[in-house]
Amino acid sequence: MPPAPLPRVLVTGANGFLGRHLVAELLRRSYPVRVLVRPGSPASAALPPLASLPIEVCEFDLAPAAAKATMTHLAAGCGAIIHAAAVAQVNPARNPAVVLANLGATENALRMARQPGIERFVYVGTANVFGFGTQARPGDETRPYAGRCYGLDYMDSKRAATDLVLAAVAREQLPAVLVHPTFMLGPGDARPTSGALLLELHAGRLPGYPLGGKNYVHVQDVAVATVNALTQGRVGESYILGNENLSYREAFELISGVLGVDPPRWPLPPPVANFYGAACDLKARLTGRPAQVNSAMTAVANDGHYFTAQKARHELSLPQTPITQAVAEAFAWFKTHDYVQ
Repeated sequence: MPPAPLPRVLVTGANGFLGRHLVAELLRRSYPVRVLVRPGSPASAALPPLASLPIEVCEFDLAPAAAKATMTHLAAGCGAIIHAAAVAQVNPARNPAVVLANLGATENALRMARQPGIERFVYVGTANVFGFGTQARPGDETRPYAGRCYGLDYMDSKRAATDLVLAAVAREQLPAVLVHPTFMLGPGDARPTSGALLLELHAGRLPGYPLGGKNYVHVQDVAVATVNALTQGRVGESYILGNENLSYREAFELISGVLGVDPPRWPLPPPVANFYGAACDLKARLTGRPAQVNSAMTAVANDGHYFTAQKARHELSLPQTPITQAVAEAFAWFKTHDYVQ
């Protein structure tokens, strides 16, 4: 007997950094794909333009509460949903639009997931919804949320959205698996988002480094594990998708070595970083515009946001591409697309 046809997968946030890689990975495995993008979203060249791919493209804004009345058709004929739409903005720290995008859109994505025929819902969160640890004892999926102290709507809204999905699993037996990437690097970051770090280091605009750190992962590894979650992983479980835990000093030296530039030389002790963040807050209040950073961002940078991805490696077959390769591929893409002068 011929194998059963693969289910059509609906992908939200498909024109984002991770979303483009998810679409490419699904197509590589011969899944039929329907994507959901907000009306007027830029058709960036992060990967081949969505319109040029053999997929269905639907324009629809999932975030507004009014969307629920007109969205029932979006998942018709689909067997699975990957909800990757999110806004990862952290400046300003408090922003109702971020909450609407991350929490409101998840509420509506769950409404689609409750329709008949949806056999798997994969929610893409962030590792920041868990408690972080040290490099010697990194945080995992069992640690309670520790980010509320920062006052960032991004982190708080992603934790609230995670709780919505978990509640739907517990109360309604929603067939959901939750994946939580760390800091993603790799090619195709058109806006750019996380890749802005590479451009800043290459331009020599970072004279110092904070004393904290974080976990880094190749965006393609995240795409592979997220698509694997359609058929692997346990319903109701969360999986951190990460790889290398590096202090900012270690990360900046690694990245600068790949880029062929000198790394930042000076450590920024927490009091110095906090003073700079407070000064930026004052500037933002006086001008009415976000400054380069804010005090919440500097507080995050002072801490070590280290995680282990052991669970995802075991249950979702998460690859572990070296971060040097992720940096090299990202920078090569930036040069090819004229981001580097």
